Amino acid sequence: MISMQRKLRKSEGVLNMMPNILLAKLLTAALIALIIPPCFILIASAQTQGTLEVQSAFPQLTFSQPVGLCSAGDGSNRLFVVEQKGTIRVFPNSANANASTVFLDITDHVLFSGEQGLLGLAFHPNFTSNGYFYLDYVTSNPTRTVISRFKAVTDNPNLGDKASEFIMLEIAQPFANHKGGQIAFGPDGNLYIGMGDGGSEGDPLSNGQNRSTLLGKILRINVDSPSSELNYSIPMDNPFVGNTLGYKEEIYAYGFRNPWRFSFDPATGKLWVGDVGQDRMEEIDIVEKGKNYGWNIMEGTLCYNPISGCNQSDLELPFYEYDHSLGDAIIGGFVYHGSLLPELTGYYVYGDYGSGRIWVLAANGTNALLVQSSLTISSFGIGENEELYVCAFDGKIYTLTNMGIPEFSKEISIALIAITLVSVLLSQRKLSGKSRRRFQYQSAHTVTKSKDSWATVL
Repeated sequence: MISMQRKLRKSEGVLNMMPNILLAKLLTAALIALIIPPCFILIASAQTQGTLEVQSAFPQLTFSQPVGLCSAGDGSNRLFVVEQKGTIRVFPNSANANASTVFLDITDHVLFSGEQGLLGLAFHPNFTSNGYFYLDYVTSNPTRTVISRFKAVTDNPNLGDKASEFIMLEIAQPFANHKGGQIAFGPDGNLYIGMGDGGSEGDPLSNGQNRSTLLGKILRINVDSPSSELNYSIPMDNPFVGNTLGYKEEIYAYGFRNPWRFSFDPATGKLWVGDVGQDRMEEIDIVEKGKNYGWNIMEGTLCYNPISGCNQSDLELPFYEYDHSLGDAIIGGFVYHGSLLPELTGYYVYGDYGSGRIWVLAANGTNALLVQSSLTISSFGIGENEELYVCAFDGKIYTLTNMGIPEFSKEISIALIAITLVSVLLSQRKLSGKSRRRFQYQSAHTVTKSKDSWATVL
């Protein structure tokens, strides 16, 4: 369709020289384009890194160290952006939004440095009725991760009540990095918490494999039913409930280095985790209850400790991994279910902090590059409209935009076909056999067959 208008303008040139068989091909292709969805046209063209691009979603808004974005799920169509220093800002989900306001400011609670700060936000599934939202942040004296519940101000939904803080859980932190930070409610209504191994390098305390600590784990707790000893309760089907070995009953899965961002696919309930690697590999895990994802015995599919000949029995290897020639810190994303990019529906979209690359991963494990951006990507987020957003450390929020073949209405397409048909039929009388034999057709578009093209995956 891109070249259709050029062909019309050249009706006395190229089109006048087109033989009947090529006319038939043109008409066939045009008619097919009318009945095949646009996403399949994009797939057929297999344009590498040219179909999608990132663009500013809210050009008039800028944030400070945005590390998360989500909605309240309350029908208000608001977006909430987490700033690492300790603030949450709220604004209407509109490209024309020209201001955001402070929803909550706990900067005086937060230890903001490097990988520390306010790291996660999750709204209760019943936020509309109870006003509860939950935070994951790092504080000092002593350094620890805090999981707290807050409540929105009753008569002002755009303001959280700082004084309403109720601490659910605190976890001591031995070093200044690898804090995890993602919190999210699962389809079972429980709160899932991503905890890094506590930091330094190489997990010197072996927290990833130590089930007697909460570090290096995905945790699962019930925030709606406090127990007699805790401000929450342990789901009865957590894998280590009732054990006599001293294993923490909050553990859902273990063997993680730094599960910075994870998400649930609402269509399947699967838990997708991006676990940041050490020196060689970045990995994506589809996490299941009670399983061991390998760190620090392994880094991805490679032995780490020891460097070779490691015992891989009972370890879950990554669903997908990539090496440090492509990036150095995975940013876990989401399985896409929005409406603006239907060709991505059901595929996992994720990126890399260091390289700015954004990829798409299919359920069969096939991976391909969507965009090579220049962004320092900190996180992905989903709005109430299920569209995907990208947080970057330039302070902006971005979306993926389809820059592929422009869509024409069927009426315009039919008109273009009719004009082309008449033009060619009239010009056939002027064609000599010699000119037909000399005509050589060359496509205006070259189909790229790159194994790194997202279109070849879908």
